[in-house]
Amino acid sequence: MQTLLLKYWYRLRSSFWFVPATMACLAVAMAFCSVELDKAVTDDWLEFLGWSYSGGAEGASLLLGTVAGSMIAIAGTVFSMTLVALSLASSQLGPRLLRNFMRDTANQVVLGTFVATFLYCLLVLRTIRRADEVAFVPHLSVSIGVLLAIVSVGVLIYFIHHISVSIQADQVVARVGRELDNGIDRLFPGGFGNARSATSRAPIEANLPAEFARQACPLAALKDGYLQMIDADVLMALASQEDLLLRLERRPGHYLTKGRAMLMVWPGDRLTETLAGKLNAAFVLGNQRSAAQDVEFSLLQLVEIAVRALSSGINDPFTAVACVDRLESALCRLAQRDMPATNRFDDDEQLRLVAPGATFVGIVDAAFNQIRQSARSNPAVAIRMLDAIAQIAGHVNSLQQATCLHRHAGMIVKGAREAVPEADDVLAVEERFTAATLALRNFRS
Repeated sequence: MQTLLLKYWYRLRSSFWFVPATMACLAVAMAFCSVELDKAVTDDWLEFLGWSYSGGAEGASLLLGTVAGSMIAIAGTVFSMTLVALSLASSQLGPRLLRNFMRDTANQVVLGTFVATFLYCLLVLRTIRRADEVAFVPHLSVSIGVLLAIVSVGVLIYFIHHISVSIQADQVVARVGRELDNGIDRLFPGGFGNARSATSRAPIEANLPAEFARQACPLAALKDGYLQMIDADVLMALASQEDLLLRLERRPGHYLTKGRAMLMVWPGDRLTETLAGKLNAAFVLGNQRSAAQDVEFSLLQLVEIAVRALSSGINDPFTAVACVDRLESALCRLAQRDMPATNRFDDDEQLRLVAPGATFVGIVDAAFNQIRQSARSNPAVAIRMLDAIAQIAGHVNSLQQATCLHRHAGMIVKGAREAVPEADDVLAVEERFTAATLALRNFRS
């Protein structure tokens, strides 16, 4: 249940309507409250404030009508500018980055400010009564409407600055890089249940019963989609309650087709229809990958920007270098973290869940493979990648990590030797390769 709520929260955060709709509802409530307050207080008290509106009904109607009309016109302009920014980001940086722009709270607040001001003025305008009726001019409410109009002008100036800055490639790369760093901090180290250091990182088969492969029963996906989140607490609780051993077959970020096994349950004869329903409720599938439990999602966004920048149609190696800079920072951070343990135990030291997760080697492969393949003939990017490997080498803490980095360094220099035509450029790449190899020597000796 908690994971499902988290999914809907991420969906709301990624939507462009939630914050403006909330601000619009608050504006409606504020309009009713301010009008009721106007009815309760006297004009003498309002004059004491000094800044409140003191004109008549005609002036109040004209003022609020002007503000309301201006706000809805500006809201349309803001929406158009946002669509232009989204279109530019999609064509230049990749369609998967649209989620980042839609999640930008500043853009949502700006649009919400204009819509909220429009609704507030419209609702207050309807309460004004002229002299031929029962005269009523909500002076305080009109004054608040004027203040909201002034605030909206400041918000418009801020929005023009913000939208012009936010579509710059370096700013987009920095935003995705921060999301990647936050994901690493949140997920590594991570886990559920009690992990025993001696056995929890052993090979998956080490602690499985001999009958597991023969007696385990698969739990199939009920629909197609990307596995976005897994409610690990539910799986651990069900495994302990039913005395089961569970093994995850897929992890967040993987694509599942209907009927494909997500989980192996042992003993298989205990997998009833009711239990299968409870286990299925622990898996959240969607139409796209999510950064909630999938650290590779943000990483692949940086890779996509770099690969697009290196394409012949764009040819922007500077943006690719900026992406490598952010990947270096993230991998340095990741190299110092413990990977989530594979085997999970309950409070009674019983193995309940085997959960293969992301590995440092797999994440490095995802970070470097496509960029390396696209940068074979670009010595500047190749040199920057080798420099990044040399920096990451100072943070690795195992031979496996060092071997992985050395493998990528070797492939980078090999690609440069085959694709770079200028001998001096190849020599510069080889010098960086030598420096990276020396940085890794502590784990390769």
